Amino acid sequence: MITFISRRELLKRAGLLTAAAAVPVDSGSLNAQTTRPSAPSTVRPPLEQLSASEFDTLDAVVARLIPSEPNGLGAREAGAALYIDRALGGALASSRAAYTSGLAALDRYARSKTGRPFAELQADAQDGVLVDTERDVATGFDGPSSAFFALVRSHTIQGTFCDPFYGGNAGFAGWDLIGYPGVRTSVDADEQRLGIVVPPNHKSAYEGAVFNRATADNSPHDRSHHGD
Repeated sequence: MITFISRRELLKRAGLLTAAAAVPVDSGSLNAQTTRPSAPSTVRPPLEQLSASEFDTLDAVVARLIPSEPNGLGAREAGAALYIDRALGGALASSRAAYTSGLAALDRYARSKTGRPFAELQADAQDGVLVDTERDVATGFDGPSSAFFALVRSHTIQGTFCDPFYGGNAGFAGWDLIGYPGVRTSVDADEQRLGIVVPPNHKSAYEGAVFNRATADNSPHDRSHHGD
């Protein structure tokens, strides 16, 4: 049976990843929080694939999967929903239909259960809808609702912890959350001592003199692959 795990456990697992790589991870879910979610920004960024209503629903979902807390920002602040919107026109294009049907089904189920759209619910009610979706209790999906939950969870992790080159991890919020100091091509002796906390450099892996954005964009294995 699928169960929710703690946010701490998610971040512990995420910390074992190479944060510069945008790859899906079977990380489990996150504990529900009970604070009211912040409303979607009234200044919505230009969207490339999702409709405004789809984006608002997705943004509310990612905000519950990796919520912000006093000790760190979450998926919403990292721009995970915007990352997914962009990637659905490229590396994640095969998932576009799944998002169209899945987000609509999630919102319909939220309305049937609570009388309100998902994005307008308080956090505990949103978590209830997501728990039902993860456990295949939610109805109206094309196939198991848990499959859509797993898809969004995987892409949320990508958008939160990937190299910013790929359009997520805005302001390095994801890397700061797990204490990842950033890519380094060299380290000095002090930085190699045990117990040393290396300050974050807030640099993309693509900001080097040789391996940079220009060479990545011109490479046959460019950003559309979302690789490391």
